[in-house]
Amino acid sequence: MATVRKLRADAQRNREAILTAARETFEAEGVLASLDGIALRAGVGNATLYRNFPTRDDLLAAVIATSITEALSEADELSRTLSPREALAEWLVLLTWRLRIWHDLPYCLATALQDTESPVKPAYDPLLERTGRLLDSAKAAGDLAGPVTASEVYELVLALSWAVDRFHDDETAARKRVKMATAGIFTQPHPS
Repeated sequence: MATVRKLRADAQRNREAILTAARETFEAEGVLASLDGIALRAGVGNATLYRNFPTRDDLLAAVIATSITEALSEADELSRTLSPREALAEWLVLLTWRLRIWHDLPYCLATALQDTESPVKPAYDPLLERTGRLLDSAKAAGDLAGPVTASEVYELVLALSWAVDRFHDDETAARKRVKMATAGIFTQPHPS
């Protein structure tokens, strides 16, 4: 079994500076921003950036890890407090909104879906798994209109997230877009 070696204090500071600079840069310029610019913003050399994160996807996966942890906590809360149908519907809105946070993130995640070796795969796997769990609960409750997989729903969310980003939707417009696009997933509600 391999042991993980703890980083020296200066190496840990450099890594954190890179992650902070990348998060700020992604927010301002999108995930396809210059890696050289990120290194400059972090106050480190390119070699330091690439030693820590050999590829853009390695850096992207590390930066989005904290955002995913927060999203998974929100999914757990939805499951505890809402009906299966409402939890899934709200998760689709929440996930669409979260994935649009950085320009071109939906594109990068969609690209990673095609590449099982992508460093971004471990970052999105928990989102896909949680989508599947919420989908299974809604299916068990009789809330789904037909057979649909977690992968299909996740791909739809990526497409919606891309649209939310491209059309500069605010939260209200994004919610409406997701509700319209995902309506076909659900059975028609019973009239009260």
